[in-house]
Amino acid sequence: MRRRKRTEFFKLCGLCLTTIIINFLSLICTLNQASALELEERMEIVRKVLREVPLIDGHNDLPWNIRKFSKNQLREFRFGEDLRLISPWSTSPWSHTDLRRLKEGMVSAQFWSAYAPCSSQHLDAVQLTLEQIDLIRRLVLLYPQHMSLVTTADAIEESHRKGRLASLIGIEGGHSIGTSLAVLRMFYALGARYLTLTHTCNTPWADCCKVDEPGQVPHIGGLSHFGTLVVAEMNRLGMIVDLSHVSVPTMLDALATSKAPIIFSHSSAHAICNSSRNVPDHVLKRIAVNQGLVMVAFYPHFISCGEKATLKDVVAHINHIRDVAGIDHVGIGAGYDGVNLVPKGLEDVSRYPYLFAELLADADRWTEEDIAKLAGRNLIRVFRQVEQVRDQLAAQGMLPIDQDISPEDILGRSYCRFNGPRT
Repeated sequence: MRRRKRTEFFKLCGLCLTTIIINFLSLICTLNQASALELEERMEIVRKVLREVPLIDGHNDLPWNIRKFSKNQLREFRFGEDLRLISPWSTSPWSHTDLRRLKEGMVSAQFWSAYAPCSSQHLDAVQLTLEQIDLIRRLVLLYPQHMSLVTTADAIEESHRKGRLASLIGIEGGHSIGTSLAVLRMFYALGARYLTLTHTCNTPWADCCKVDEPGQVPHIGGLSHFGTLVVAEMNRLGMIVDLSHVSVPTMLDALATSKAPIIFSHSSAHAICNSSRNVPDHVLKRIAVNQGLVMVAFYPHFISCGEKATLKDVVAHINHIRDVAGIDHVGIGAGYDGVNLVPKGLEDVSRYPYLFAELLADADRWTEEDIAKLAGRNLIRVFRQVEQVRDQLAAQGMLPIDQDISPEDILGRSYCRFNGPRT
């Protein structure tokens, strides 16, 4: 009798346990479905915003990858196809971009980097940069139904209305101008609309971020006199000053010199990750005064100071910059195709909407209007203000600056320049 009762008791316990497990799994399933539904609702809001406002990314290194993989020959470059299926792009951790994924990510405008490595400084940096500008222009011409070369803020919005990818040119590194304001002017004439004042090397007129690292000694201590002339000439031209890669003193000197808002095309918050490539809080506060913009980079070494990061880690940087500088001074500059590590959840250019959807999950902080500013309105505002300063300086009669760099600044570095008499 006792054995029978014990058996019935265990059967009853088993049934209760089974019921509890089933109910628990059902609850988990319900919660997952609710979460998925909530995500899809937020994604639909994001899609609505990005149909109305262009999503503008501040930095993409695809042109340099084309140089590496295809020697700048576009005949066999199938940009309109899924490059994840085409060698060598399919096996490279540096490849994150093609037209299909840009469309999936609802990207409306992209600054393409015209980059020459620091090793080309004092050698053929100007030629390499010209070749990269030529490459970007040729790439756009190959896909006229999908891309358009853009040089103004209004043209970004017009391209967005037409459903084409607005393609802008940014020069990554002040060494590309070869200490010549004439070269800077010609780059602008060819369509370049920002210049990053340094890459990860000092120029004769500006210090890069490397000098901020422990044990390093500044070369100049910010901008030289010629460096301030570069910024002034960029203001006159209507060219955006980009401070990604520069040292903190260079940031402060450029902010003190520029009459127009500046940007960081692909940097993050130093307070969260103390990489020398990121922007410290006291500079973020100056950005707000300058009316400029920090476009958040996705590279894990700038996000988590390590090799791994997540979408939520990127959200933390965006929120921090927003908290310190304000919602009007934060944007997106992922840096795809220039990095070999990406955050989980932001694997390529198709993933931007998921970032915005994650931000919208914090309804107390983020609204649709805020997402619109982050996505593109902030950059368009900065661009228009840069153009307005250009027009004001033209109305004041400012002429092109024709001053050369001091010979002492380039002592021992000839740049292969001819300085003798004409014969």
